[in-house]
Parts: sequence; structure tokens; C-alpha cells
Amino acid sequence: MSTNPNSANPVRHRAAERHVSLSRRHFLRGLGASIALPTFASLAPSGALPLLAAAAPLATTASGAPLRTAFVFFPNGAIPSTWWPKDNASTLQFGATLQPLEGHRQQLQLLGGLDHRAAEPGSDGGGDHARGNGVFLTGVRLKKSATDIRAGTSIDQVIAREVGHLTRFPSLELTGDTGRYSGACDSGYACAYQHNLSWSSPTTPMAAEANPRLVFERLFGGGAPGERAASLDRRQREQRSVLDFILDDAKSMQGRLNGSDRDKLDQYLTGIREIETRIARAEQFGKPRDPGIETPPGIPTDYGEHLQLMFDMLVLAFQTDSTRIATMLLAHDGSNRSFAHIGIPEGHHDLSHHFNDPEKIRKVADIDRWYAQQFARFLDKMESTRDVDGNSLLHNSMIVYGGGNADANRHTHSNLPVVLAGAGGGTLSPGRYQKHRGKPMTNLFLSLADRMGVSSLKQFGDSTGRLDSV
Repeated sequence: MSTNPNSANPVRHRAAERHVSLSRRHFLRGLGASIALPTFASLAPSGALPLLAAAAPLATTASGAPLRTAFVFFPNGAIPSTWWPKDNASTLQFGATLQPLEGHRQQLQLLGGLDHRAAEPGSDGGGDHARGNGVFLTGVRLKKSATDIRAGTSIDQVIAREVGHLTRFPSLELTGDTGRYSGACDSGYACAYQHNLSWSSPTTPMAAEANPRLVFERLFGGGAPGERAASLDRRQREQRSVLDFILDDAKSMQGRLNGSDRDKLDQYLTGIREIETRIARAEQFGKPRDPGIETPPGIPTDYGEHLQLMFDMLVLAFQTDSTRIATMLLAHDGSNRSFAHIGIPEGHHDLSHHFNDPEKIRKVADIDRWYAQQFARFLDKMESTRDVDGNSLLHNSMIVYGGGNADANRHTHSNLPVVLAGAGGGTLSPGRYQKHRGKPMTNLFLSLADRMGVSSLKQFGDSTGRLDSV
């Protein structure tokens, strides 16, 4: 006999089902919505930081501060002549595109000679923008299909599986793209390849959030300052109520199912129990403290303001140790966004196929520089934010800034434009230009994974080993 009080009333039951569906969507999206305040060295017992490093070597620096890794992607490659140092210089110099990063010279490396061979056309023909995106963090060849999706698990998710349990959110996925796309997008490739950086499995992209308000509420809870603790308590009660309702309903139908359907139900209940475990894990970090700042607005109409708000959310997530792994897609490869605010009304992608027209090259270089300016402001904030050990967040981070196309005019994927910012808690050697001469980009990912404590990873994508020096 059903234990569901709505089972005798079909109308009421359907209304309850709709309520459960909506509630479930809300709590799934907001799972783990609480955060911790930054760790304060002044409140820690003497010697506590070294002890922390010894107790939890994963994703920490030698001083015990959290070590963070982020991957920031910009679209449509770069103009090589304005990206790379002049005259093939071996010292760290900044061309016109990267000039905005000059203030962080001692905190970044320019990495030359890194390739994504899996993004080359081969027998697949067109689709370099889809491959540029889908291969960037996976390093594997994509299956060319609009419906039968197969990429690879991205490096951020490989690291998150090892260190994600240390924070409320195993990873954070952000984007500056506001559209949602399905079906085919680029020469027969699924839109999922072109609009996602992070993949939890070869067939499952990690959907990124574009709305800074929703990111903030996921990290800090909803409501105005002073109301968020009560809001979170209410949401946790609702989460428990929904789970109880689902479990009760499932138990009531078990006796009416055949063997095959019982297996399906068992699989479903396993998923529900995993959600319960995730809720419990989120709650173990304690009650959140109201950050005392206003919730940001939704998506601004100004693209630069939008990206800066998303970068601010990333800084807050790292500062509060809400996560140590993040990705940010500034715009998908192939983006045809107009940059009228800097005097370029034409679409970015259209201009990137410049066919050596000097005026078009100049405009694309200006767009490349504009993206570098947004990244530089993010680095400014990371550098000005102190960490638990007294160093900056930037010092205790590893931030990859790059694109999946080298030269969008020719759709090349060798000698990709890549910058590595941060000192990795002292494990990296910034302040130089490194030429790796045709090494897989995935070799860099192995080197970063090592520093995050995932040293058991023998190979990733098409890697051939670790980078000799980073």
C-alpha cells in the first residue's frame, strides 16, 4: 500500500509531482550552496599551516595554503605576429596583444611550442572551432556527430576527482556565453563540443553558468545580506523533504515491479543516495557566514562588465576555498561577437579569416588585446588578495590562459597561444618565455596535475610525458 498521502487524489498527486520536479531542479542546481570564510592565519594555532600541509598534501602549497588551478579560454586564436615576442626572442617580452600583462611579468610564463594534434582536421574535414573547444582540456580526438557525442574527460575533472572532496564544490564552471545550443553547430560537430570546456566523462559536458547572480547564490546562498543563513536553512530542509518524498514513493512501488524494472529502480535509488551523500558532505563544512556584500545583478548588457563579474566570482570562490578547480570560457571558439565598444562593429569570427588584409588583422589584434586586458584585471585582483600564508592568491595558483586555435585564419592547432600565470605556491618558475618545440599541450596538464597531488596520472590524452620545465 502506498505511503504517499497524495496517491488517492490524481490531481493532487500530479501537482505534487510538479512541485517535486521543480524543487528537485532547484536543489540539484544549488547543491552545496554554502561556503566558508577565508582561513585566517591569525586565528590558527602556531604551526598549524605546516601540519595542514602534512595532513592534506593534495592541492596545498608547502605552507599549507590551498593550491588552485583554473583554465581560462579565449576564442578564435590570436594574431601570431602580435602575440609572440619580436624576432623570436628567447627572453620574456610582450607584444601588443599581451602588453596589458606587463604588470605581472614576474608572475607568468609565456609557453611556446604547445600543440593539440587531436584538433587537426585529418579525415574529418571542417570543424576546427568545435575541435578547438572540445580538445582544449581533453586532448583526445572528437567523434564527428551532432548526436553521438564522444570527447574525453577533461583535465580539470580528472583533478577534481582527486581533490574535490576537500572543498564544498569539486569544481566550478563559468562562461561568458549566454546562449544554450543543441544539435549541430560547426561542420557537423555537436554544439556541445563548441560550447563546453569541462567534461566529466567522454559523453557528459559540465554545463557552465553565465549568470553571476546564480553563481553568487550558489556560493553564498540567496537573499540580501543578513538573510542568507535563514535562506540556506530553509533550502536544506526542502532538500531533505524532497529526498524523503522520492524515497517513500520509490519504496511504495518496489513490490509492483518486475526484475528488470527493479534493477532500474535500484540504479535510480543509488543516484539518490549519492545526492544524499553530497548534501551531507556539503553540510560538514559548517554553517556559512554571510559575506556581507550585495548579490550581483544578473547578466549585464556590457560584455566587459559581464566578464569582470564572472572573474570576481572566481576570485571569491578561490578566496573562500569553496573550490580549487575552475574553468572559464570567455566565449566559444567561432564566436562572432561584435566589439563596437572598442570601434569594431564587425563579427570576431568573420574578421579572424582576414586573408592577410592588414586592416582586418589590426582589428583582430585589438580584440585579442581586449581579452588580455580582461584577464589582466583578474590577475590584479588575484594578486591584491592575501591568502592564509600571507602570499597572494595568484602566488598560490596556476592559471592557464589560452585558446584552441593558434591562427584562426588558417585553422592551425600547433604553437597554441598559451600563458601560465601564478607561481603554483612556489613550484613554478614564472617570469620567462619557454619554448617547448612541438610538445603536446597535455604534457602541461600532467605537470599541473602533479602539483595538485595527482601524481599517479601516468598519461592524459595524447601526452608523451611531463614538460621539462614550467
